Amino acid sequence: MDETEKLKNLVLAPYIVKATALIGKKRGVGGNQFRHAMATMAILLDYKLFDDYVLLKASVIHDLLEDVPETNEFEIRIIDGQADQVLELVKEVTRPEWMTKADYLERILEHGSWNAKLLKCADRISNLTDLHRDTHSDQKITDYLDQTEKYVIPMARQVNQDMVIELTDLVKRRRQLVKIMQELGPGKSD
Repeated sequence: MDETEKLKNLVLAPYIVKATALIGKKRGVGGNQFRHAMATMAILLDYKLFDDYVLLKASVIHDLLEDVPETNEFEIRIIDGQADQVLELVKEVTRPEWMTKADYLERILEHGSWNAKLLKCADRISNLTDLHRDTHSDQKITDYLDQTEKYVIPMARQVNQDMVIELTDLVKRRRQLVKIMQELGPGKSD
């Protein structure tokens, strides 16, 4: 079965309907969590992961439990025959409120499933693409880039070498931008 045929068999509509609950959830970079979920799925498709339906379905709702905690899990579990697997993957990439981001990322790096690592890498690619100085301080950007190098790029090394290249390139470009803007100084970049 070729790529087009694989995609024809993917039924996403019920998951997209669930993901619409993210439309009102704003992101610090602008837009909303729904657009981010769609971008994360698009990144996985860009990496030609056409036949991993559980991964693609989970990507659409990967932030749902975190951003809409009142989500009824039973409503997800009855969507289709893969819904239990989809929900388990979503739970695997959902950070508990009590867990630090570093501990959460380390847990996925050390113990996460193949799909959890792929999904986290696609999620981080989307986040890095949206990471800008007009929405985040230089320190927050630097910390985020450090975290990406420490946890997410090693995840990518385990699951997809092309993601390693993209993540490394995004980190490098964001670091260059921060450096240039710091050299220009306040008010000189306008």
